Amino acid sequence: MSEPVIEYFYAAHSAFAYLGSRRFMEIAKAAGRRIVHRPYDLRRALPAIGSPDFKARTKAHYEYYFGREIQRWSEWRDAPVLGYTPTYHQNDIGLPNCVLIAGTEAGLNIDDLAHRMLESHWKEDSDLADRETLMRLCDQVGIGGAPLLESADSPEIRAIYESYTEDAIARSVFGSPTYFVDGDMFYGQDRLEMVERALTKPFA
Repeated sequence: MSEPVIEYFYAAHSAFAYLGSRRFMEIAKAAGRRIVHRPYDLRRALPAIGSPDFKARTKAHYEYYFGREIQRWSEWRDAPVLGYTPTYHQNDIGLPNCVLIAGTEAGLNIDDLAHRMLESHWKEDSDLADRETLMRLCDQVGIGGAPLLESADSPEIRAIYESYTEDAIARSVFGSPTYFVDGDMFYGQDRLEMVERALTKPFA
């Protein structure tokens, strides 16, 4: 019998991944499921599956989805946010995603590191493309950052990052976060209660 897991597709800078992060990890732990992290290139994957680029969305859509929705879910999930889009939100997302992949490839449990990255970006306005920032976040969760940062730039880790992105495209992952429970896809942290239910009673 294979190990019980939950596949987790997300990007290290994602607002909604942050809002659901702590709750998701609580659900997985309670169910005895290991989280299989699949950080991927959200900016490349969305257009590839036919979703409009963030910059192409209407002002009304952007203000609602990335304004009011974030405010409400922040309160609901008790996940404080800045109240504005992080200053460095448009910076490179490849490095933090690959640091996470390097951690999993090193056999580490990166749950806390993934959460800390998301939290620091949306709560503390940190720049996840900055190496010193990533080193500090690794230290805060008790993980040595130097080897992960070195590995993150390697062809091997970048190839895994590319494979996760291609897998997300092939499986029509609609955005970050997306969870797979025994092959059943749940898109969005607002589906976490359904994820929790599916872990004990799969949907028909």
